[in-house]
Formats: sequence, C-alpha cells, structure tokens
Amino acid sequence: MRRITTYLFLFLIVVALSGCNQKERKQETAANVKSAELKAFNFGTWITSNKATSNADYAAEFKRYKEGGIDELLINTATDVEELERLVAIASKEGLKVHAWMWAVNRPGDTIAQKHPEWYMVSRDGKSCYDTQPYVNYYQWLCPTREASRNHILSLVERMAKVEGIESVHLDYIRFPDIFLPIGLLPKYNLTQDTEMAEYDFCYCEACISAFEKIHHKNPLESNNTAIDMEWKNFRLNAIRNLVNDAYEIVHINNKKLTAAVFPYPEMADHMVRQRWDKWNIDAVYPMIYHGFYNEEIDWIGYATNQGVTDLESKNVGLHTGVFLPPFTSAEELKVAIQYAKDNGAKGVTFFDGPQLTDAYLQTIKEIKGSFN
Repeated sequence: MRRITTYLFLFLIVVALSGCNQKERKQETAANVKSAELKAFNFGTWITSNKATSNADYAAEFKRYKEGGIDELLINTATDVEELERLVAIASKEGLKVHAWMWAVNRPGDTIAQKHPEWYMVSRDGKSCYDTQPYVNYYQWLCPTREASRNHILSLVERMAKVEGIESVHLDYIRFPDIFLPIGLLPKYNLTQDTEMAEYDFCYCEACISAFEKIHHKNPLESNNTAIDMEWKNFRLNAIRNLVNDAYEIVHINNKKLTAAVFPYPEMADHMVRQRWDKWNIDAVYPMIYHGFYNEEIDWIGYATNQGVTDLESKNVGLHTGVFLPPFTSAEELKVAIQYAKDNGAKGVTFFDGPQLTDAYLQTIKEIKGSFN
C-alpha cells in the first residue's frame, strides 16, 4: 500500500511538471509570436482601382508588388463593394492584405449626397461646397455634424466593413477642408495664407451653428476673430473625432479594423485641417508625411514620424509613415527615407502610389525589408 502511494505521488509530480512545461511552452510561443509581430515592419501602397483592368493584369501587378516587398494594398474603389470583392480575391491569392480605402467627408460625385444640397459644408463667407468648391473642383465636403450627412458617411463605412477578407476600412479626407495649404502648394494656387481666410474656413452651416449655440450660447459668425475662439475650434475637432469614433464601433462590430490617412502629425493636422487624430478611437494611422509638399528635406520624414509616435505613446495605435514618391530622385534616397521612418518608431511605410513604384524602388524595398525583418 505504501509503495502504491509512493508511485501515485511520483505520478502526480510528473503530471504537474508536465503541465507546467506545457504552460511555459505556450507562454513562450505566444511571446515569440508577439515579438515577431512587434519586429515586423510592413510596406504598403495606395492604389485606385480601374474596372477596365482585367483580373489577369491585376494578378500580374499584385504579384510584382509582393515580389518587391509590399505586404498590403490600400485600395480605393469609390466604395464599390463588388469591385473591392474582386480585388480582395486577387490580392489574397498573391499573399497581400487589403484595406478598403474610402474618401469619407470629402465626397465628390456622390450621387446620393448630391440629392441633398443641405448636407454640404458652408464656408464663413456663406458659400456651400455643393456648388462652390474651395481650391479644386473635387472638394465637395459633407457636414460631419448634420445627422443625415454623417449617417450617410457611416452607412458607407458599414458597407465596406462587411466585405469579407479586408483588414480595415481606411478613411481618407476625414477632416475639414484645408484652412492652410501645405506651403509647397501655395504657388500652384497663387495664394498667400497668413490668416484664416473666410472662403477656406468651414463649416458654418445651420446645423453646425445651431449645435454650437446650444452648447456655448454664442454664434461663431458674430465672433471678432474665429481663429482664436477655442470653443469653436474644438467643436469642429470633436465633430470629426465623434464621426471617427462611431465608425470605429461599426467596423469593430464587423470584426474589422479602422485605419486612416491623416496629416503629418497631430499638432500640424489640428492647425491645417481641424484634425486631431491622436484623440481618436482608431487601430492605426497612416500620416501622409509628404516632405515635398512642405519644402522640407528627407530627414523631416523622421521628425514628423517621431512627433506622431510620441503623441500616440499612451495608446495602442500603430503608425505607418506615408511617403510621396515623386520628390525622390533615386532609390537610394527612398532607402534613406524608409530608414528615417523606422528609426523614429514607425510600424511600416506606405507609398503613394502603386503605379509609381519603379523596379528600382521595389528592389530597394525588398532588400531593406530583408534587413529589417
């Protein structure tokens, strides 16, 4: 009896030790997976779909991207679900992840919205984006405060979120029109913007004025200087934030992520386009750190990346540095830009746009990807 008891005791010890070892192995495996995820540096590119392009041509294009080190595609199909489903299937076969890139608040050519002129933003000088577009003819901005227009935007988000196989709904133009253009673009429009000009200051529609008055008991149109009215500025920042947060809930209900293309870093985005993306509920941001737009040198990509990463320190939000390819004169310059992004905390680099990824650029991306991962 004593011998049986001893064997049983030893057996229980062995079982316990085995369980501990299995638990440790599972923890170690999970840690290794998490470590690999943290170390991974992803490359992506924005592309706009063309329904006339055949499946075979897209397969060849996507294969070229994949072989050149690209991991993900951010595809604009103008919220066409069938087109997105077609491209997701092709991209998946080539091992590429897909994000559903959609223009959110700026909705040029939106046939549903155009039946409702009251949905559009109104400038401080009383002109509606419905028929008077600031800067360019594709600037037709919907009001993010008015219930009907914001619900329309959110319905498009939900439609995209339901597409099987996408990684995220990727919001673009999730902001107000540019109150200040990037300095490098001003000559194109023969503009000097030293102040907040009325024709570029939005939104002063009835819905915004009424909602603001209910909270703050004043009308911004009666302000002596709207540029220093912090309540009015925050009202608009919060209108975008609330729209994003509602989109976040919708997307997550559908088991997808929410990402966004944003201005270079939060303080700059706040100043230029009423966009404070470090205060949003979002899974990842893709700041468009287009150094040429701002007459900056390549090292500014590192600076702006670091600013954004620092502002996101308290949040579990990844940052993927967006770069604009035309200003680069060589693959070596692109390599330097990628290194600046990585050294300053980016989780990846995304290129605008796919058709401008030359063979030399893709070869460089492939080589640097191997050295990173």
